[in-house]
Amino acid sequence: MGVPLVCHGHSRPVVDVSYSPITPDGFFLISASKDSIPMLRNGETGDWIGTFEGHKGAVWSCSLDKNALRAASASADFTAKIWNALTGDELHSFEHKHIVRACAFSEDTHLLLTGGMEKILRIFDMNRPDAPPKEVGTAPGSIRTVEWLHSDNTILSSCTDTGDIRLWDIRSDKIVQTLETKFPVTSAEVSQDGRYITTADGSSVKFWDANNFGLLKSYEMPCNVESASLEPKNGNTFIAGGEDMWVHRFDFQTGEEIGCNKGHHGPVHCVRYAPGGDSYTSGSEDGTVRIWEVETVNHEESNNLSGHVKLVAEEVVRKAESLRINEKATEVAK
Repeated sequence: MGVPLVCHGHSRPVVDVSYSPITPDGFFLISASKDSIPMLRNGETGDWIGTFEGHKGAVWSCSLDKNALRAASASADFTAKIWNALTGDELHSFEHKHIVRACAFSEDTHLLLTGGMEKILRIFDMNRPDAPPKEVGTAPGSIRTVEWLHSDNTILSSCTDTGDIRLWDIRSDKIVQTLETKFPVTSAEVSQDGRYITTADGSSVKFWDANNFGLLKSYEMPCNVESASLEPKNGNTFIAGGEDMWVHRFDFQTGEEIGCNKGHHGPVHCVRYAPGGDSYTSGSEDGTVRIWEVETVNHEESNNLSGHVKLVAEEVVRKAESLRINEKATEVAK
């Protein structure tokens, strides 16, 4: 199903990918790898734009602000760094006391949220980078994912070794809701319109209402999945990738698999839809980033075509029967 754009450059596994929103200059893709060098690419063509050099350990998470002017990265070197996405220069390095596993820009781009092995959620003010961060709360385990929602008033986090998604109100610094999962959540995504939260845990992909936090849908995947992403424009499909090395595409309403992309040579660690929904990206243990174009199927045309084939086949059968009858009639006449 489709030939991907294969983006080489990383020398070790790719563990996170993130798109910018669509900007006047297009949209952009950043990838994080255990090789310690985040990479920036054109989100549509996959063309390499530049690398951010300065980390001294694996980079576990990456993010672009909504204008694609700044990049953030979280690393095993106990830092989260902010970069100028136009020049590649390091703007600031936020020191932590342990491995930083996750980072995310706020919607208004003024804040950076981090989490990691310290089990503490921190919010850094981009306008006062030297000021001490706000500590929101302590998680029950090492933090794996972080995201913003509700106009930057709520943050969500998941842990590496315990299940559930926790939602924190940053005004009260308290957990306001817990979304229960059987296994640790390895991927969490807030939809572009803010209506849905998509999570992956074990072999399950779940969709939650981001406002009342009810579980809307839960689908079992063909294997353990590490990441999932909802199509951003219409929300009618989603993708998932995991240990079987394939990127699977599904119908959101039914859970039926409608496509499968094969090509990676190692487990798929991260998948994300592009902001326009026309393509999606996967990052793998094999060190490559692959951009897959969405193949559209017009079901009406497909049904019309199959109906046409059926009619043609029936016509052939009728003609064959007519021919045999005529042959028999000729033999009788003789």
